Amino acid sequence: MKSILRKLAPAAVMLAMTSWGSAHAQAETLTAGVEAAFPPWAYVEDGKYKGIAIDAMRAIAKDQGLDVEFKDLPWPSLIPALVKGRIDMLVTGLNVTPERAKVLDFTIPWWENDDEILVPKDSDKNLITAMCCGATVGAQGGATQYKWLEDNLASNDKVDMTLRGYEDYVTAIADMLAGRLDAVVTSTDTAEDFIAKGRPIKIAGTIQQNQPQALAVEKGDPKKLLGKINAGIMNIYKSGEWAEIVHRYAPQSTIREIPTTMPAYVDTYQGDIPGYTK
Repeated sequence: MKSILRKLAPAAVMLAMTSWGSAHAQAETLTAGVEAAFPPWAYVEDGKYKGIAIDAMRAIAKDQGLDVEFKDLPWPSLIPALVKGRIDMLVTGLNVTPERAKVLDFTIPWWENDDEILVPKDSDKNLITAMCCGATVGAQGGATQYKWLEDNLASNDKVDMTLRGYEDYVTAIADMLAGRLDAVVTSTDTAEDFIAKGRPIKIAGTIQQNQPQALAVEKGDPKKLLGKINAGIMNIYKSGEWAEIVHRYAPQSTIREIPTTMPAYVDTYQGDIPGYTK
């Protein structure tokens, strides 16, 4: 056996190396970064990762033969971790934006969202008074909701609104219920999840955004994951598994056609999209 391993024809050597490389690649465990305090997309319960994004990624991995493990990181560090290659993909309710498209590559979008203004259940504030005239409003730092509030309201002296950033929405809601905030702005699915779980809060108004959401990989897709993830997304959507997963965590949600709106500023939505055929 030893002599056989020492003497192989060049073609056999190439075949052996290719086979070894293929087996080695298949054995690679991919790390999916998640924020495990962002229900219904990702959270921890009884020591286990749960949520729409978690279960969908597990289904995609099974469909495509990928080995994926989840790594919980604070929201502000998720995108930097992916940019620096410390994780292989970002799996959560991630909004597609022009700024993020410059540093990440997005999968086909699988969701769209608006933003909701949450107030305590006994509050008399409405869409206007919850966000002006001396109001203090919370949102997750680095989230699209935070940036929208910062750009459109907090920077406008005529509005008179103070904006506070939080590491996650669980803490922001708790701070509002403790009387330190007048309102919290978050995505529709997250707002509905908090209400469904019995938090004493209500929706005071909706900011219509039609914001697409997707998963993301490193810019340039060096590990060639986009094709597999996109194909997996379409397969679980067409089989009905996607709808089962969404309704497991958000029974009230309407299932939209995938892909949802694909903005022109995203490079990976132009031309032939890896793993996606209409």
